[in-house]
Amino acid sequence: MVEINKFGILNDEREVSLFSLKNKNGMQADVTNYGAILVNLFVPNGKNELADVNLGYDTLEEYFVNGPFLGATVGPIANRTANGKFEIDGFVYHLDVNENGNNLHSHFDKGMHKVLWDATVDEAENKVVFSLKAADGELGFPGNREFFVSYKLTDDNALEIHYAANSDKDTIINLTNHSYFNLKGHDNNSILDEKLWINASQFTEIVPGAIPTGRLCSVKGTPLDFTSFQVIGERINDEYEQLQLVGGYDHNFVVDKKEDGLEKVAEVVDEVADRIMEVYSDLPGIQFYAGNFISAHKGKNGAQYGNRHGLALETQYFPNSANQEGFARPIVGPGKPYATTTIYKFKSCNS
Repeated sequence: MVEINKFGILNDEREVSLFSLKNKNGMQADVTNYGAILVNLFVPNGKNELADVNLGYDTLEEYFVNGPFLGATVGPIANRTANGKFEIDGFVYHLDVNENGNNLHSHFDKGMHKVLWDATVDEAENKVVFSLKAADGELGFPGNREFFVSYKLTDDNALEIHYAANSDKDTIINLTNHSYFNLKGHDNNSILDEKLWINASQFTEIVPGAIPTGRLCSVKGTPLDFTSFQVIGERINDEYEQLQLVGGYDHNFVVDKKEDGLEKVAEVVDEVADRIMEVYSDLPGIQFYAGNFISAHKGKNGAQYGNRHGLALETQYFPNSANQEGFARPIVGPGKPYATTTIYKFKSCNS
């Protein structure tokens, strides 16, 4: 059953809802139609102890700010676009320049994470589907577009997120979820003792401003090698230029894809909490952000959030894929719909 409760009211008097998805194991995902945001994620461990492993806020008003993009659906283009522009068929489209001369996450104040989506509940699938229309030229993007984001909770403790979109004109679409996870609980203060594996033998090299150079570099012999499980905090402060450019881990990893379709791309293990999170994706990249610049502020239930209190694993096309030659370019237009799936699946360390 999907439970619906009032989450707040926008300045224009429209009501915002919170949709609670629950499964037979006691796991619960709470999502809101404001920004298609994941607000809470209660996950059991092997002793059936529940913890909310997703950083977030108690009130709608706090999501009006949400500088770190906690739980947010990000788009139309997630991550960074060089110089805040891209070209399609000889025409240059200009986006908001909001970070070091570049564009980050489309728009801080008017992006998809700060608008009210329509919502449809599918009780049989234990799913809620959010939809949003965007006009040609909105935020600088071409095409009259329609976006869909669905959250589905399964009885094997998997939160499935499916994205779809269409456009009447060629455009760029690269959506992601920007949830920050801490497997001990959102109020635990650090993810540095958690272990991480990423199925990637290469990463996209960056320059100051975190824009990729276009070069794919081997992770071998670097602190970015997570091809075997590594403790996140063990090498995060190494004197390695790629880390120093972004204050720790904030890099796009090139997934070693075996075939088209969904496959496991990352896994986080917290043996103390007795929780494992597996990440499945069908996309070519995944951004590992260790929360290096989460400013000190209040989160849910009075918890104090700060640097490295949560980690994000954002499935995606590569940063600056709108411009960078050699990167898969997510062009969406007539006859070229957008469809992708990400799954966050949880289990006990002893299962």
